Amino acid sequence: MNIVRPYGDTLDDGKVQLSFTLPIPDGAKGREAARQLVLKWGFKDCDVVHSAPLSAGFSFYVAYGKTESSVDYDSCVADEHSAEASMSMDEVNEFIRRELGRKVVVVGACTGFDAHTVGIDAIMNMKGYNHHYGLERYPEMEAYNLGAQVPNEKLIEFADKVKADAILVSQVVTQKDVHIHNLTQLIELLEARGERGRYICVAGGPRIGNKLAVELGFDVGFGRGAYADDVATFIVKKLAERN
Repeated sequence: MNIVRPYGDTLDDGKVQLSFTLPIPDGAKGREAARQLVLKWGFKDCDVVHSAPLSAGFSFYVAYGKTESSVDYDSCVADEHSAEASMSMDEVNEFIRRELGRKVVVVGACTGFDAHTVGIDAIMNMKGYNHHYGLERYPEMEAYNLGAQVPNEKLIEFADKVKADAILVSQVVTQKDVHIHNLTQLIELLEARGERGRYICVAGGPRIGNKLAVELGFDVGFGRGAYADDVATFIVKKLAERN
């Protein structure tokens, strides 16, 4: 076992920082309400170190507290599709040439009313993100980024038009589980057309995990910390398995 606890000043002191919003005016009474709330969450030695008004009747708080809770790090299982290391861009391209013998076609979009393209752009655009080039830069891939607010029907129609191997869907907005609705609808549309098995379906977003994606009918899900090479590695290996 490897028991770990959060710490601030010294190892295992249990100190944590919390930030939250309350529907009350800023002031001494609001800070006391925030302090009592943190104590009710089970923290000890709470100190509200910052507060600020947000708008009429709403305020923001930063507090420090102490927890006795701990976790066995060795027993934790990450919600990831695989523990295997991803291939680099050059390795992916060589894999495609060696194992598939043709270009891989990938179509991606941010669907529904979601207008946040940062996720799909990081995976698809040529410049990529954080020194990881996007799929558009892979010479052995044809990557089409359809942008944001794309209806699922349009995404499927385009995938059919270009004879895509994989469909990538990015979901950033998750209020009231709208992302689950959008992702479920895509799979249902593919199943209704009898084409679910035709595509490798990939879901991604800051609150998307592999477990959720698979439960909704996707082949894999990628959350925070994923790059284009992670997505590309999964796609090409999955295609090789199917072949």
